[in-house]
Amino acid sequence: TICGGGRRRANVAVRRKRGVVRMVDESEKLKTRTKEIFMPALSSTMTSGRIVQWMKGEGDPVEAGEVIMVVESDKADMDVESFETGFLADILVQEGEEAPVGSTVALLADTKEDIQAVKDCGLECIVSGSGSRHDGTTAVSPRVAEEAVDSTSSTPASDGAKPGSQQKPDYSEIFMPALSSTMTEGKVVDWLVSEGDKITAGQMVMVVESDKADMEVESFEDGVVAYIASPVGSSGAVGSTVAYLAKTEAEVAKVREYALSLGSPSSGTAPPPSAPVEEITIPTPKASPPAPAPSTGSVINEGRIRASPRARKVAEELGVDLRFVRGTGSEGAIHEEDVRASAAGATSISSTTPAKIFATPDAKKIAKKENIALEKIIGTGNFGRITANDVLKAAGKFQEPSRAPSSPPVAPASAAPRSALPEAAVPMNQMQKAVVKNMNASLGVPVFRVSYSIKTTALDELYGKIKPKGVTVSALLAKAVAITLQQHPIMNAKYENESILYSKSINIGMAVALADGGLITPVLQNANETDIYSLSRSWKDLVKRASEKKLKPDEYSTGNFFISNLGMFGVDSFDAILPPGAGSILAVSSSKPVVGLGKNGMIAVEKEMNVNITCDHRHIYGAQAAEFLRDLAKLIEENVESLLM
Repeated sequence: TICGGGRRRANVAVRRKRGVVRMVDESEKLKTRTKEIFMPALSSTMTSGRIVQWMKGEGDPVEAGEVIMVVESDKADMDVESFETGFLADILVQEGEEAPVGSTVALLADTKEDIQAVKDCGLECIVSGSGSRHDGTTAVSPRVAEEAVDSTSSTPASDGAKPGSQQKPDYSEIFMPALSSTMTEGKVVDWLVSEGDKITAGQMVMVVESDKADMEVESFEDGVVAYIASPVGSSGAVGSTVAYLAKTEAEVAKVREYALSLGSPSSGTAPPPSAPVEEITIPTPKASPPAPAPSTGSVINEGRIRASPRARKVAEELGVDLRFVRGTGSEGAIHEEDVRASAAGATSISSTTPAKIFATPDAKKIAKKENIALEKIIGTGNFGRITANDVLKAAGKFQEPSRAPSSPPVAPASAAPRSALPEAAVPMNQMQKAVVKNMNASLGVPVFRVSYSIKTTALDELYGKIKPKGVTVSALLAKAVAITLQQHPIMNAKYENESILYSKSINIGMAVALADGGLITPVLQNANETDIYSLSRSWKDLVKRASEKKLKPDEYSTGNFFISNLGMFGVDSFDAILPPGAGSILAVSSSKPVVGLGKNGMIAVEKEMNVNITCDHRHIYGAQAAEFLRDLAKLIEENVESLLM
């Protein structure tokens, strides 16, 4: 029987590719781990895309978040990023060729040594069980789209027509994108445009909170914002419509009326007409003039330049070198208006045409009440947004959290609560929902735990010496674990599909709790090869950007071994839950003085910390975990100087 282009005989599969028939043994499928890159849906109407350019060649390394190809959709040319790390093993769709949305266009191998095996095994060895596309995109089903059109346009409009049965106007949609390979829904943190605004393809239109970070989202369409279906604070499933665009200003009212008749995408019922909202408007051109490029001609951007496809196209037309253009987007990304301003030799922003101001709804309300001009306030929120506290500071009414004055202790029974508890259920944010999903997934993994007490006298002395140089305890622990893992590769491996996947890189993920709820594990990559001072600097930067939800995918998704440290809270002992896809996680408790026998045989007081390791029992056994902890203790107690090498 023929299935999916292959013919099976006994335990050997036959795969056809470009006219070549290859025999793939089942044992090869077990040891070869292949990941796919799909053709993404770059607009709500896109059903297929043409690959304009591959940014990587076969054999090249690919990092998560790195642009891997440029795709021409039915609207524009767009950069497409990879949500996987690996090596580009096999390009199945060449430049200039077209492929349907959701189809596989290339294959990734885990390591360079696996490239030939992935080529030979191909689609037969695809990693399964994720339940989501590896590129994080959501496909649009043409048939479903056509049925939706038919259902809304089959009945002629009439005075007594039901909502949604009126004639369909010419419009386009902005939908909730997939910002990571695990994202199923997103929350709108901020709209960077308002109803009635004209927008162009490539323009940033909203900020979305995914299960990992807050990210700016650009539009794939030109048009006028007719109706925002998902206001700030609302959540929507990946692929759901969050806004409607009219082709012209004259069609805005018609598109808005039609969108309201369809009802809310999340509830399925039409939202009630909202009361008129007064907004603070500031004269602004179609595109806000960006900061000018330096007159000295100095290079601003080196290496890979973050620029939208539209910006690259305009730069090519105008002969602008992107190395000398200062981007105003997220992390310095260059947009079309940046290129045009650079080409025009802009030197200053006109005082009569100030840039559009992004402020939270609360900030706008307070500014209106206090009669404060928002253009005079510097925002401290994500992406420079003006927050309510920023406005209160400008009004001189912001009160710093005051410390309680020193006074005799008050009995707990009479202590006033810090804040009123909410009376109703509080919805979780996207990251909290992701934690719930991961914790539920961990219940299906058989685990065991091993405890060990480690004397920390030598470690504490070393830390006291190098702390003034910026070294952190977290970096010291990560370094100690990474050095020990070199002797115990099984502890750095993970189980998958009845096989053990060993990793040549020792990447340590360390749990960080976020202030607004949720948990994330920033990763110290190649911790065994990085010096302790660089490791500490990296960790401080990762923690800072984690709290701002600005980590890149490869900075939180590439961990091999994990650490959860609650020592700063004085805990004696605790168990950590194994993250999905991990082999081990080490729980570190506080270091406390204990009485025991010293090296000279006399009674002495030394500091000890308790560590508990949780392991996947499918490929790691108790003796292996015990040996790892024994060697870790030996390093910390007797050879702590090796952490400085």
